[in-house]
Order: sequence, then structure tokens, then C-alpha cells
Amino acid sequence: MRTTTRNLLALAATASLVVATLGVAPATAKKPPSGGSSDATGLVFMVNPVQSSGDQSMTDQNDAASAVLLSDYARVPLRNLDGSGYLRGSWVVVESSTGTPAYSSTGTYDFNRSEDQFEQVMGYFWVNQAQEYLQSLGFGSTLPGIVDEPLALKIGQYGGDNSYQTDKPFRIRLGKGGVDDAEDAEVIVHEYGHAVHADQVAGYGGSLDAGAIGEGFGDYLAVTVGLDAARQYGWPVRGLHPYEAERGWDPRACVADWDATSYHPGPVHCLRRIDQDFTLADRRNQVHFDGMIWSAALWDIRLGYEQKRIGSRAWDTTLIDSQFGYAPDTSFQAAAQVTYENALARNGKSAAKLVRDAFAARQIYVS
Repeated sequence: MRTTTRNLLALAATASLVVATLGVAPATAKKPPSGGSSDATGLVFMVNPVQSSGDQSMTDQNDAASAVLLSDYARVPLRNLDGSGYLRGSWVVVESSTGTPAYSSTGTYDFNRSEDQFEQVMGYFWVNQAQEYLQSLGFGSTLPGIVDEPLALKIGQYGGDNSYQTDKPFRIRLGKGGVDDAEDAEVIVHEYGHAVHADQVAGYGGSLDAGAIGEGFGDYLAVTVGLDAARQYGWPVRGLHPYEAERGWDPRACVADWDATSYHPGPVHCLRRIDQDFTLADRRNQVHFDGMIWSAALWDIRLGYEQKRIGSRAWDTTLIDSQFGYAPDTSFQAAAQVTYENALARNGKSAAKLVRDAFAARQIYVS
């Protein structure tokens, strides 16, 4: 453990947090108890604790509660629960985990990261938040719904430090090891991005380019949902680190800052970034690396839409709506063409030119 002022404060904060922690459902329960509340709240990380604190020296410390300050947690509404007392709702069902399922008869789910139930609350909140973000853009009302059904979420079910999504039915498995994946909202929402693609296009991912686009979109969606949540709830967003300033990088473009502390040497820990200068000339035929080519174009377009005062939400709507037109085995060029044409139809010539130029800067050309 780091012997810092932050640690000493965290120990005190943990004590008060534990006092507030609810009991969990008994392991012997054979059916859900009656009661529960559909109007609930719980504690989550504000995307992740590196994001909210800017502290790049944080480490997992074997899930110790003292590794993270209470100030890095936020109380949030847990919307759309079914009232059973468990984390089951309209858009996500915490199906199973390595620990006892979280349960509350009062609608208060206060856990710290040393408890398995904290990750269950994180999973529920962030999948629901991602679905609500899609709905706020019009998907499910003025536009076709996407993953508009309960998604099964398995917490800590994969023994390695990895997570993955499957469909038929939609299910996300979040791994453990180092920082457990469910402790970082950007890992959760990245996997949800794969479910988005899978629901929009049956059999999506049938080519190397399609796989890379899927990874790049997952990273982009993770960042955009986190930024929208920060706006909605008034959360802090990490400031610029000197290492990023020297390179002209944007601190918002760092994906999974907390999860990456277990494997990225730093000084800024990122699973990946969505603001890099990669082009098709840099491709390695590896979906996660090549995905950074696609995500960087998406990020550049977002910044351009903001600069033109069209707005990032307009871009996210155009982008996600475009994906209905992607082929299961799409190429970078074909997907960019569909996206460009949708931008032209939805947002006009100026926005479409911005989209075309951003893709061209990555050597992805549209006609």
C-alpha cells in the first residue's frame, strides 16, 4: 500500500462507507424476497477513480477499499429496476457473479470496492446508463431501438483479466484480475458497444476491418457515455497530464484509465486512446490496434461537430444510425461511405465534408 495522505484519508472514508453498507441476500435464498424498491440509489465510481481524481499513482491493492477515497464514489439513481430487491431491470439483469447477489429491501445499494456487490452495482448502473443514452438520442422512439431488452450481465465470471460480449441472448461477461473489469465504466460500456453492433447488424464482425471498427466504436462509445454522464451528474473529468500536454493529447480520449493501472506502465495509464495519429499505413491486422484508426476518426469528427456547433449528440446519433447500414463483413471504406452519406442526409453538406475529411486523414476515402 502507498503510505500517502490519500491512503490515510481513504482508510477513514472506508470506515464510514462500511457502516452504510447494506447486507446482501443470504446465499441459501431459493427465491427473491418480496418487497424491494424500483426507486433505488447506489454508490458507483464516476466513470473510474483515476478519471475523477486524476491520481495516476493509484493501484488495485488486491481490491482493498482503502485504495480509493470515498470522494471518488458517487451516489446515483438505479433506474428501471423491477422492484424485486435484486439488480434486475428493464435493460440489464445482473445474472450471476462470484459473490452473493446484491439485494436491498429499501432501495439503497451502498457497497465499497472490497465487496463483490459493488461491481454488480457498477455493472447495472453503467449498462442502464448506456441504454438511456441511446434512448436520449432517439433510438427506440424516432429511430429503431437498439438492445432494447434486458441484457444479462455476468460479473467476475471470467477468470482472466478480460471481458467479452455474446449474443443470442445478449450477455456480457466481465473478468477479474488486476483491477476487476466491472470497476471501470469504460470497460463495461466498451463491451456494450459490441452488443450495439450485434443488434444492429446480424452476424456483425465477419471481416478484420469489421472487427476493428467494432473495437474502435466500443472505445468511442465508452468515452462518450462517460462524458455524457459527467455532464448529467456534474462529475469531474480528468485534467491534462503533462505527458499528454507534451504530445498534444486530449485527457478525455484515454480509455479505461483505472483498469489500465494494472498493465500499462504510464505515466498516463490507458487501455487504448482514441486521439492517436494512426492511419491505414500503420495497421497491424490486429483488431484492437487497428480499431484506434477508426476511433480516432470518430473522435476528430466529434470535435469538429462541436466546433461547428452542431453538437456531439448530433454526431453520435448520425454515427450510430449509420451502423444499421454496415455490412456484417464491412471494410473501413464501405463503413465510412455509409457514415458520410448519412451525415450528408442528416446534418448537411458542411458536416458531411467534415466527416469525409476526417476519414481521409486516416487514409479511409469516400466518394
